[in-house]
Amino acid sequence: MEVTKFKEKAKAYHRKIVDVRRHLHRHPELSYQEHETTEFIVNQLDELNIPVDRPLETGCVGIIEGGKSSSKVVALRADIDALSITEEGDHKEEFLSENEGVAHCCGHDAHTANLLGAAHILSDLRDEIEGTVLLVFQPGEEKLPGGGRLLCETGYLQEKGVDVIYGLHSYPELEPGQIAVKEGPLMARPDEFRIEVIGKGGHAASPHQAVDPIVMASQIVNQLQTIVSRNVNPTESAVVTVGKISGGSAHNIISEKVELLGTVRTFAQETADMIKNRIEAIVKGITEASGGRYTFDFDYGYPAVTNTDWATNNLVHSAKNILGDEQVHLLDDPIMAGEDFAFYQQEFPGAFFFLGSGSEKTDSTYSWHHPKYNIDEDCFLTGAALMASLVFEPIPKS
Repeated sequence: MEVTKFKEKAKAYHRKIVDVRRHLHRHPELSYQEHETTEFIVNQLDELNIPVDRPLETGCVGIIEGGKSSSKVVALRADIDALSITEEGDHKEEFLSENEGVAHCCGHDAHTANLLGAAHILSDLRDEIEGTVLLVFQPGEEKLPGGGRLLCETGYLQEKGVDVIYGLHSYPELEPGQIAVKEGPLMARPDEFRIEVIGKGGHAASPHQAVDPIVMASQIVNQLQTIVSRNVNPTESAVVTVGKISGGSAHNIISEKVELLGTVRTFAQETADMIKNRIEAIVKGITEASGGRYTFDFDYGYPAVTNTDWATNNLVHSAKNILGDEQVHLLDDPIMAGEDFAFYQQEFPGAFFFLGSGSEKTDSTYSWHHPKYNIDEDCFLTGAALMASLVFEPIPKS
């Protein structure tokens, strides 16, 4: 199919996509609470005569049956939830979040609007589609256990016979009209841990009569930094970060407890298991040596996002046709952020990519989860076109 069709239709629907994105941005909802968001999406699909299934309480799946008979099933996914964060940015005053303490500061409003834009394009081209297209509007990407996991566990997509699934994330490091992708490992598995260091409280002037959990916690933080440098194979990528320490109440009191929260980023289950064991061994050794105690919890998060070779090749092929060769960036290294798109890739071939969305003119170069996060809405001109075009890429014969 002529790529100009996709680009022309994306341009024709651009204002509509922008309006949808701004509506969603004004009305964000937290993970698994996206009831109004879901109803809005369903209404948008109804206007296009696209039937909808509701395999989960929130989120939905739009179903486009193509005009050409085929068993081919292509799924396109967008996440719909927002973050628990207070948004900032005068430049967004016309569509700033109206829900206090909740905001789309990770671009999920844009992902949803972009997929609805692709829905418009595909609806127009319905007679030329082979097989079935599933438009997956997924809840709960930001919160464990992950909406992707929950949807896969229903068996819905398996019953539909999905051949391949594609997804994207807005990307402030590239300008609109560009994408970045990588075959194989693209994003890390994000696991989380909680450590409670338990000492014996007392007066700060008499530390010998107390067991100071702040001192133990400080030693633990320092020792955790040795795990990646001394226990992980240097050819592997891994991160151990303590993101929060809380404890103590006054300058002259030795507290009873200190809590540490952190994250582990890896690409292999075996590496995650090893790091988990090393963390607990370090905590156990330091607290016992100091006369303290501890509790330790480790929550396994999402798997690593690992792109299928042929699906990635399809994506690159479509992207180069629509964007141009110079606008398609092939990443050398994965990034350590996580994404529950990985659960789909454990069940089906798939490719995930980054859609350029950052520019100085729209003040949209802030990183994910920053309170001023924004997108340059020109990204929809190519994002919607590219997502729609992937439906027409071939599926390898098994």
